[in-house]
Amino acid sequence: MYGTRGAGARVAAVAAVGAALLLAGCSSGGGGEDERGGSGGRITQQPKASDPFWVNPDGNAARQVTAYEKAGRSAEADQIRKIAEQPTGEWIGPENPEAEARGFTEAAEKADRTAILVLYNIPHRDCGQFSQGGAADGNAYRAWIDGVARGIGDRHTTVVLEPDAVLHMVDGCTPDQFHEERYDLLKGAITELKALRNTKVYLDAGNAGWQHPDEIFQPLRQAGVGQADGFAVNVSNFYSTEDSIAYGKQLSAKVGGKHFVVDTSRNGNGPYTDGDPQQRWCNPPDRALGEPPTTKTADPLVDAYLWVKRPGESDGTCKGGPKAGQWWADYALKLAAASK
Repeated sequence: MYGTRGAGARVAAVAAVGAALLLAGCSSGGGGEDERGGSGGRITQQPKASDPFWVNPDGNAARQVTAYEKAGRSAEADQIRKIAEQPTGEWIGPENPEAEARGFTEAAEKADRTAILVLYNIPHRDCGQFSQGGAADGNAYRAWIDGVARGIGDRHTTVVLEPDAVLHMVDGCTPDQFHEERYDLLKGAITELKALRNTKVYLDAGNAGWQHPDEIFQPLRQAGVGQADGFAVNVSNFYSTEDSIAYGKQLSAKVGGKHFVVDTSRNGNGPYTDGDPQQRWCNPPDRALGEPPTTKTADPLVDAYLWVKRPGESDGTCKGGPKAGQWWADYALKLAAASK
């Protein structure tokens, strides 16, 4: 995350939980029936006609539902269920990309749904800030993408590719000497993932609070957006769906009419406008869940509203939060309670 403009995305370290879902027999069934994961709460797949994406029965929110139920805290459990019963992005970790991608996509396939995967492992990620890290070098990243692609196979998957990776080249956060390789890595990732039979790829393109589409459309082209299904806006941020669509449509007009997806996970109350402008993106108070994930959107250019950021996971160690990507039950409760 960089200032007010980046994604503030989680550190992707999920330790092969996708594979564990299958080993534990936790993959959820289709048709909207209740299911219980090995440690998750009772959840429901959303109707496929409007929301074809897979709900993880063993995610942090589902586990929190179970914990609250066991503690007799039914009101809190009902609030967190607003998160647990919605599909969210699965952020593939650095160590076992093939196993994780296979686990999530196989579980989704068994439920007759589409997995949402977020790939966030570009070298020099997040410019050394809260979500710093990424692959050691270009070759390591290519090998990691190879693993993700093998894990996905022919299963239906929607990929959001590298939050902030293009943005941070444009705003100067990522040093110039890394730009040529990064463009090559992004183009290569898009090419490899689009070679898969049933995978859609959306390259991250920032948010409505970041300058103007004129600043980013050429870098997006250079990164290979023309070969992708489109781009993603508002990842891990808080701009309203209306503003995000307006930004996306301006950008689409400059990149060949490409479609896009909007992260609506936490934009129910719009962006935070108080305090240090450079920190407003990080665990802002008084936010709310946004529109539930769906393919029935307000504009034909918008392929879906997605919850790319997993509501309840911290943006970083600011405003009392834990490390980026860690579950924060109190914040999750506040998001859910403030939503409609």
